[in-house]
Parts: sequence; C-alpha cells; structure tokens
Amino acid sequence: MELIVCIKRVPQTAEAEVKIDDSGKDIVKDRLTFDMNEADSYALEEAILLKEKFGGAITAVSLGTAEAEDTLRIALAKGADNAIRIKAEEFGELDGYKTAMIIKEAIKDLKFDAIFTGCMATDDSYYQVGPVLAETLGVPHATLVSKIELTDKKVHVNRELEGGLIEHLEMSLPAVFAVQTGINEPRYASLIAIRRAAAKEIKVLGKDDIASEPKLNSTLEELFVPPVGKRAEFLTGTADEVSARTAEIIKEKGLI
Repeated sequence: MELIVCIKRVPQTAEAEVKIDDSGKDIVKDRLTFDMNEADSYALEEAILLKEKFGGAITAVSLGTAEAEDTLRIALAKGADNAIRIKAEEFGELDGYKTAMIIKEAIKDLKFDAIFTGCMATDDSYYQVGPVLAETLGVPHATLVSKIELTDKKVHVNRELEGGLIEHLEMSLPAVFAVQTGINEPRYASLIAIRRAAAKEIKVLGKDDIASEPKLNSTLEELFVPPVGKRAEFLTGTADEVSARTAEIIKEKGLI
C-alpha cells in the first residue's frame, strides 16, 4: 500500500501560559515547546499499522517552516519511508482551506491508496484539511475515524458522531481518513531509529513547485485570551452555615 500522512508541528499549550504577541494575530512562542499535532500522531500510527500488515510505503508531508523537519524526522524514525516539507514561510497567512489546497498541489502526482490526517489541529482547531483534500482529489473520505479494517479491497470504518453514536461506513480505496485520537496507541521512536532518521533526506518544495497559490478562504482578524467567567464558590463552616448559604444562593438565582 502507498500511504500519505499529513502532519503538523504545533506548540504545546495545554499547561503553558499563552500570551498574544504585538501583532494581535499570533501567540508568543519563545518559551513554548513544539511537537507533532496530537491527532496526527494517531494518524501516523494507523498508517504504520497498515504498512506492517499489508506492506508498502509511507510518505509524511508537512506544510511548515524549517523547524517542521524535526517533526518529519520523528515520523521517519517511527516508520515513515519518505518525507516532504512544503515551505510554509513562502505562502503567507494560512487557513485550513489554503493549507489543504497547498498540500493537494504537492501530492497530486503521487500514487496513493490512502491519505491520513488528524481529525483536527490543536493550535488553530481547524477540521478542514482532510475533507478539502478528499473533495479536491475526487476521492471519498471519513472524519473522526475511530476504527479502520481493510478486507477484500473494501475499508470498513467506524466514525464518532454526536451523543456517543458510532457510524459504520464501507468505503473503497483510494480514500482520505481524518483520524480521531484514541484509535490506537502511538509508538515511541527509538534512539537508534532517530539517529538513522537524522541522515535521511527530506524533500523540500517551495512556491515555485506549486502550480498556483490558492486564496485564503478566511482571514484572521484578532486573537484574544478568553475572558475569565464566573468562578466556583466553595462553602465552608458548619453544616447549618453551609445549608443557610446554599439556600441564599438558590434564592439569589431565582430558583425558588
């Protein structure tokens, strides 16, 4: 099988203090650590599992700056065979649609049986890349994929819906799969594999290698930190005092 995995290098902000920079359109990244987008690591693992079962090769693709090559080398160390970096610095402002269209131009001449993406990017929360890739390449797709089974040239896919429901799809290849976190357990790259990956070539494509630069489908106007909402109130004191205060709060809220 010929497999393509789209990966993104993103800042880890879950436990960090996020500050908006002077432009108002980005965050201060000086003290942040970067890693592979969480959902993309599951997408990569799913591709590796298929490669191990059916053979073939995996090409990891990333639209990013030169630092994204570190993330691509981790993908190579885990099991990808080839890597392509598209120079994000040459394309100005990006959104989900423009990102997908640039990647599409970079991979449209590659033979593939399946393309894997993460279901979303943790830095900008875009969900568009997988579906836009599929539509513009003219192949079927599934999003929020939680299970993939390949039998007799048919792919059986489970995808998560609202309310805890699971949808089952039968699809034909080639196809695009936007993978949900938790579908598998991503492996770690060994030190030996990381050293070997450091010597592998990463193909770099620029603006001149793309047929035409797609237009933005949206424009970022401003970033801001969400305002602090109402906080929880912890009640202390004796049982009678807590009960009395609880009754007061209920009355204040107009519940009785």
